[in-house]
Amino acid sequence: MDADAIRAGLHTTAIGSQVVVFESIASTNSVAAEYAISPDHHGLAVFAEYQTAGRGRGKNRWISAKGDSLLGSIVLTRCSLRPELLSLTVAVATAEAIGLAARIKWPNDVLLSGKKVAGVLVESKAFDSHTAYVVGIGINCHQKAADFPEVLLSKATSIDLEAGTVVERSMLARRLLTSLEGWLDMAGQDPGCAVDRWLQLSIQLGHRLTVVYGGGRFSGTCLGVDPQLGLILQLDCGGVRMFDAAQSYIAKES
Repeated sequence: MDADAIRAGLHTTAIGSQVVVFESIASTNSVAAEYAISPDHHGLAVFAEYQTAGRGRGKNRWISAKGDSLLGSIVLTRCSLRPELLSLTVAVATAEAIGLAARIKWPNDVLLSGKKVAGVLVESKAFDSHTAYVVGIGINCHQKAADFPEVLLSKATSIDLEAGTVVERSMLARRLLTSLEGWLDMAGQDPGCAVDRWLQLSIQLGHRLTVVYGGGRFSGTCLGVDPQLGLILQLDCGGVRMFDAAQSYIAKES
């Protein structure tokens, strides 16, 4: 996979207008953060065949053998979306790029057949002249069942496993960048369209969840998602509460 292969046939005005590909780096988000220092790098995409220190949400690591995944980060220096809306918009764009009836699990997972196939990590970077977002996306592509640790066999999958074919990663990268371009533009004009699509793709809407927040556990039924405040939960103990993705995670589903 190289930059020219990703750019080939890519029609975009911003996202993916600049593409760089590395054989091996610590983390695509870390490298993208360096590019984010310049506001002129809006839309720049960093991809890597391998990460030595790939990051997931919180303290989680993203581990993948060389060439098995699509590992990328996109720099947004001119994005007016609030963090919560940006996160759910990126999840929608990623799910649609993957296709194959992909679904979303709040706050940052994309699933196929109920198993995680992709994750999203959105980080904010404040500079003297501007604030930027770095959007990291990892998609399992070529992994076989034997490649996953036993503890993840029932929780993780890849596009190849679900589709029964070999996905072409450069083409997937182009679909991802095009999908991001379209959804970021639509969400900027009408946040409700991204929220509505998230609700259509969510596996949690109407289900009972337990959210960990601020050292406490809150159980209830998922009513939806607010583009500014996060997950909406009808609590078992009464009342409705919202939980932002940056400080919350799902502990249990039933």
